[in-house]
Amino acid sequence: MLSNLIRFSLENRFLVVSIAALLMVWGTYLAVQLPVDVFPDLERQTVTIMTEAGGLAPEEVETQVSFPIETAMNGLPGVVRVRSQSGIGLSIVYVEFDWGTDVHRNRQLVAEKLSEVRGQLPLFAQSFLAPISSIMGEIMSISVSSKSGQTPPGELRAIADWTIRPRLLNIAGISQAIPIGGEVRQYQVLISPEKLRQYNLSIDDLSKALENANLNTTGGFIDSRSQEYLVRNIAYVHSIEDLKQTIVAYRNGKPILIGDVAEVKIGARVKRGEAGANGSPAVVISVQKQPGADTIQLTEKIDKAIQELKTTLPDDVEINTKLFRQANFIQASISNVIEALRDGAIIVAIVLFLFLLNFRTTFITLMAIPLSFAITFLVLKAFGATINTMTLGGLAIAIGELVDDAIVDIENIFRRLRENYASDNPKSPMRVICEASLEVRSSIVYATLIVILVFLPLFMLQGIEGRLLVPLGFAYIIALAASLIVSLTVTPVLAFYLIPKYFQKKRSTSVDVEQIKQESFLVVWLKKIDEKMLRWTLRNPYKVIIGSVILFIGTVSTLPFLGSSFLPEFNEGTVTVNILANPGISLSESDRIGRIAEKLILQVPEVISTGRRTGRAELDEHAEGVHYSEIDVDLKKSERSREEILSDIRKALAVIPGVSVNIGQPISHRLDHMQSGVRAQIAIKLFGSDLSVLRAKADEIRN
Repeated sequence: MLSNLIRFSLENRFLVVSIAALLMVWGTYLAVQLPVDVFPDLERQTVTIMTEAGGLAPEEVETQVSFPIETAMNGLPGVVRVRSQSGIGLSIVYVEFDWGTDVHRNRQLVAEKLSEVRGQLPLFAQSFLAPISSIMGEIMSISVSSKSGQTPPGELRAIADWTIRPRLLNIAGISQAIPIGGEVRQYQVLISPEKLRQYNLSIDDLSKALENANLNTTGGFIDSRSQEYLVRNIAYVHSIEDLKQTIVAYRNGKPILIGDVAEVKIGARVKRGEAGANGSPAVVISVQKQPGADTIQLTEKIDKAIQELKTTLPDDVEINTKLFRQANFIQASISNVIEALRDGAIIVAIVLFLFLLNFRTTFITLMAIPLSFAITFLVLKAFGATINTMTLGGLAIAIGELVDDAIVDIENIFRRLRENYASDNPKSPMRVICEASLEVRSSIVYATLIVILVFLPLFMLQGIEGRLLVPLGFAYIIALAASLIVSLTVTPVLAFYLIPKYFQKKRSTSVDVEQIKQESFLVVWLKKIDEKMLRWTLRNPYKVIIGSVILFIGTVSTLPFLGSSFLPEFNEGTVTVNILANPGISLSESDRIGRIAEKLILQVPEVISTGRRTGRAELDEHAEGVHYSEIDVDLKKSERSREEILSDIRKALAVIPGVSVNIGQPISHRLDHMQSGVRAQIAIKLFGSDLSVLRAKADEIRN
């Protein structure tokens, strides 16, 4: 079959070249269109259930809310793990389904089971499903702050909630935008107990009046003179005065208003989270993308939207989109891999030319690289894959292998044509090229298949390791298979068009036959060295065998001393500093400590900016207490090593008493959280029935 393929290609040269050109253009176009991400999709399909249960302590939330929901969800088909976080008045349950399941089906199953279990929850508990997203989906942090400090926190939060957030959610691919910090303004009714007694009213009377106050109701229709008129009761609250005029009850035929029994004002809602930027109060918006969305394209759309919004905002309001940008790391990673691919291609070209001393053969061989890549991108698109560090890593590993098949084929074709043109009775170039390709056909196919077989065990990996490494092996194998097809089809055709003309030119210029036969000086020199080594090896077989065994044993013996990790450390350009104060600390005190930490971090020369989140945002899927602060630190490029910079940050924060500091990187922390539920490389989990004992033991372990 392969013989027929080679013959068909040589007989239909124009068709082969046309298809190759079409694949090159199409593959290049699709490569630009493919979604770009940092990693393959590593997270299982997860449905997050959030339940607000105000007034319950964490222990009560765990027993009355989290446990019933967890128990119900464990019985769903396809569920592999259920875990929860319980805080003050908040339960978050993560229901993880197996890979390959449909996210919409999963959400439907969870919603049905949640409706069944609602009867077991406290009456005031409100449960809802979080939007479709993932922990790796947080692509950007945006801060909204006051340049002069004159814009009040309530106005900053209003801008974030009602101007910036709706604009971001209008961008296709954005799943959620979660603001934290500032002040959420609300109408506050401060009741006077004495006046309630005076009018013989209860708090329940006032509560019902408030519930019904902000409603427009209908009174039906009136027909008059062939016209229809809608009767409406306008009671929608537009101001404090409207609320004050709301009727609570009637006494002696006189209406008792809310303003008669309470003070009404606009104030800040009770909050469990605070934020800051560069040591000053701010509102921080965390932007999350939908699964499968292109991070880089979304980031560009967000930047464009923010630039448009800036023209409509007060001059004193400053928006910073540089606190954390996942796109920066992706672009740096992709750029590094592309540079490696470029450098590899250049090295391959130089080596090829040194061996063959011919631009035509070098060009023909190098054509295998872009054509194989183009075919690989076509296959990746067909399978719904993304361009990420792993798929590009597979291509980077394959770049040397991609030209192997073409080298073997073109070198044999070149040698046979050289011998043919040096002979007294030369054959036709078509026949020589066909015979030369058929001579090495088996070697090319077997060598490629053996290398492919070596990578097949990657596809047996399960869990997150398989999700991470299979795309690398897939891209590598597809590229290698594409290079095999190219070497059997395109390479002989290009050889027919380019190489015979080279030898014809040599013959026409009366070049000596011996010069045509002559190989490159590098090949001649290497052959001499190879011959000497072979002769010595054959004369000393025992020395070679013993030396090989010693080398093998020495290599294997070093393995126990090598470190191991799930992933190598990446330099993301951004550092995440987690500050953990003692549980029970107030939000205001934790916020003060966070501002101090930001200012200390900003003293490190390499730090550009900081963005801080203390506690939990209203829509956040993490039940962090107010004692927890997370600071994203944007770093500039420096001659100093990353370890030196982190050491300076640790030293700067060491002056803050009573806190523990954990420094990592945003994406790495999210990977840790995805695996263990904790944003750290090492997590120790304690289990028991007495929470106070668990806390005491945790302090012992920490100290």
